Amino acid sequence: MCVASYRPQRIRKLLVANRGEIALRVIRAARELGMRSVAVYSDADRDALAVRLADEAVHIGAAHATRSYLNTEALLQAASQSGAQGIHPGYGFLAENAAFAEAVQAAGLVFVGPSAGIIRRMGDKAAARRAAHTAGVPTVPGTEGVLQSVDEAVEAARAIGYPLMIKAAAGGGGRGIRVVDDEAALREQMPLAQAEAAAAFGDGGVYLERYLPRARHIEVQILGDGQRAVHLFERECSLQRRRQKILEEAPSPALSPQLRARLCASAVRLAEAVGYCGAGTLEYLYDETRGEFYFIEMNTRIQVEHPITEVITGVDLVREMLRIADGEPLRLRQEDIAMRGAALECRLNAEDPQRNFAPGPGVVSQVRWPGGPGVRVDSMVYPGCVVPPYYDSLLAKLIVWDEDRPQALARMARALDELELEGVPSTLALHRALIASPMLAAGEFDTNSLETWMRDWQEGKS
Repeated sequence: MCVASYRPQRIRKLLVANRGEIALRVIRAARELGMRSVAVYSDADRDALAVRLADEAVHIGAAHATRSYLNTEALLQAASQSGAQGIHPGYGFLAENAAFAEAVQAAGLVFVGPSAGIIRRMGDKAAARRAAHTAGVPTVPGTEGVLQSVDEAVEAARAIGYPLMIKAAAGGGGRGIRVVDDEAALREQMPLAQAEAAAAFGDGGVYLERYLPRARHIEVQILGDGQRAVHLFERECSLQRRRQKILEEAPSPALSPQLRARLCASAVRLAEAVGYCGAGTLEYLYDETRGEFYFIEMNTRIQVEHPITEVITGVDLVREMLRIADGEPLRLRQEDIAMRGAALECRLNAEDPQRNFAPGPGVVSQVRWPGGPGVRVDSMVYPGCVVPPYYDSLLAKLIVWDEDRPQALARMARALDELELEGVPSTLALHRALIASPMLAAGEFDTNSLETWMRDWQEGKS
């Protein structure tokens, strides 16, 4: 059941429990729906653009996230103080925290997202795999449930076959994952993976999954109202560094129309089977050698890369999230959603790729964003703004659309050439080189390709 069904009244004022570009994105969508917005800010974000553009702003604590953006009590107090009826968590921080969703509901507020029960169920990768099995959605061969001992893992590995991934049952972002090639490595790495998972997510549970070394990472965007769901096609997310996405595109250049239809239908089937409410993303690995896809996990929130889906479908995902949370049934039918053209997104981070991606907080002295047809920039950066050292280093997302993939690549190259950013290091040079690479032009890559390409680029070989 959708949390919105418990709301005491419609959302007239929305608190955005986040910062940066996603806070701005939600504030803008709320305003377009006639909702007043409340920004929250830490000591480090007093002059943030979201604070300037929101209808109201409430200070919630010190710079460190545990004392501000991860502080449930401070966020609920800010909602009470401002008179907000709903809370949008954005992505990251508390967006996939079931206890936070429960606390919001207990306070009589609308949590813009799925119920705490669904967050808990689908956020646990082992439980999500079981849900996929029940819905008839294929998963990567692996263990069912959390492993209790190394000996149990060794026994399971003999049936699955090596190489394997040890994966944290909770959490995400590529953390808590270790690849092992044999039994000796499994015995050595499993206790380390359990300790890493416990430290990162407060849950040391792990499971095993067959490792697909040449797979693509493809995800399907869905919207649901607790009864019915639709998909908005897929995104190609294989270009990753240390399992963190660098560049995404939609649609995937690897899928045929027939395979796309099967993949997206499976995502809708699973979303409806669990009664999903809101915007969510189902992530898959696609094994090109076998032509098969496997569900791996679900993100029960809006994704960083959601804009490329918006520009190929014309659907404002954040507005739809707010409508659903406010009690409206899903407005879209599957036949209403068409895919047009191709889109790419480059994530611009305050990191130096020539120094092992060392973060570079500081003051942005100058910025010039690109423009023109088919160009969108989602960012909280302005000349003179401070990039604090306490949070994720994302500065901006540069999104382009064009009629087909080759033209979208050319448009992105042009937009990157126009972009200027001074005062802090950034990944701009990396994106300029990547967009011009033969690998990207050919669309022939997998989840390991970017790191190989980057080693050559850093050494001046590409």
